[in-house]
Amino acid sequence: MTYQELQRENRQLRASNGAFKEKISALEVQLGQLYKLIQGFKSERFIPEILEEQLSLFSENADKTGQVAIPKETITYTREKQKHPGRGSLPEHLPVREVILEPEEDVSTLKKIGQEVSETLEYTPASLVKRRTIRPKYARKDQQGVVIAPLPTRPIEKSIAEACLLAYILVSKYIDHLPFYRQIQRFKREFGWEPASSTLSDWMSGCCRLLEPLYNTLKRKILEDGYIQADESPIKVLDSDKKGSTHQGYQWVYHDPLRKLVLFDYRKGRGQHGPKELLDGYKGYVQCDGYSVYDKIGVDPDIAMAGCLVHARRKFVDARDQDKARAEKALALFSEIYSRERAIKETAAGDAEMRKELRLQKVLPLLQEVKTWIQEEQFKVLPKSAMGKAMTYFLNQYPKFEVIFEDGRIELDNNLIENAIRPLALGRKNFLFAGSHKAAQDAAMLYSFFGSCKMQGIDPQEWLEDTLQKIPDHNIQKLEELLPGYRADKP
Repeated sequence: MTYQELQRENRQLRASNGAFKEKISALEVQLGQLYKLIQGFKSERFIPEILEEQLSLFSENADKTGQVAIPKETITYTREKQKHPGRGSLPEHLPVREVILEPEEDVSTLKKIGQEVSETLEYTPASLVKRRTIRPKYARKDQQGVVIAPLPTRPIEKSIAEACLLAYILVSKYIDHLPFYRQIQRFKREFGWEPASSTLSDWMSGCCRLLEPLYNTLKRKILEDGYIQADESPIKVLDSDKKGSTHQGYQWVYHDPLRKLVLFDYRKGRGQHGPKELLDGYKGYVQCDGYSVYDKIGVDPDIAMAGCLVHARRKFVDARDQDKARAEKALALFSEIYSRERAIKETAAGDAEMRKELRLQKVLPLLQEVKTWIQEEQFKVLPKSAMGKAMTYFLNQYPKFEVIFEDGRIELDNNLIENAIRPLALGRKNFLFAGSHKAAQDAAMLYSFFGSCKMQGIDPQEWLEDTLQKIPDHNIQKLEELLPGYRADKP
């Protein structure tokens, strides 16, 4: 073997060795993440260590050499010893059942000088009430006909279920995550009533048909403000064409942070067709993660794509086990960014223009500093390592991060929409799958309304009961009045 051949083989071996090291490093990171999931721990919380080299990145007290002069002072004070607050008071709105306990001895000749009152809590099971509507009939004089009151409109015609029962069943399923078969077991155990599973399914379908025009109104309203957040989450759906198998569908979720409305839109796939159809004609900002489908939507000149800092930060969290020093340096910068953002929110107090100006002064320079640091460090790490991927993701998404600073209404991240998706993730653990594509779309409708109620602090059962009672006779042109949190003075 010649010298040149030996050199060539040596280079190939070194390249192969480097590739294996890179692959092993990536697999170690994946193994660590899987271990955390198995152990039930996946915290992204980061408390930065107070190091001079970290503080010099963004401290206003740093001198020209980068050293930080931290002033020190001694504080002494006295305070009163805090008493234990004791047991929390019971809510005032609860009904009261009084029980008077008289002494065993005769007190008829004694003078009452006061009383001791103690409060405890009882539980009374929910009750089913048979509502019997009686309509007297009257005969007119001279056999001119019969007079009888009309039956009130029910949410589902000829059904025995009143609006309050329907609301209870649907809230139990989509908020308390109780499948129909568990609800049936409870009805049987507590009330001796055992409805068929198909009956509850028919009632849900009937409610969704009734609510569909309101759902379309919600869809229109959520696209009016020119700023929405978008994300998607998988859902298993039974496939009627393949016995015993499921189809991987997706709930596309859109959130309007200004009106506090949420829209779930079920689609059979994760391609661009669904969001492109829904956003047809939309003008404004769409905030999302780095999924490539959103980039295709962003080609539309009327749509500006804003990035999500949490997704970028999360990748540095994932790289922490592999490259602690660099990961913690990045996370310290992200912590300072969010610290300043919280202070800006308090100062601006809903003033979007002020928030924009303060961000440009205090937050954007920090984000630019992260970018500069990554550009200096990215060639010192393996491209396919967790740290390399985190840095590449940040640089690829950076143009979208800059869009955030164009409008003070835009949040730094998509956390609000991830909170809206959480009930769907909990439901998946209980339901496992939707029975059909139609059932998945019905679920999307109900998750939309219940998610909007949650965003606005509205009791979903009260809202749904009230809406089911009103919507059959409501003016179709004024359906927005039935949306959660509707106010006539809103734009």
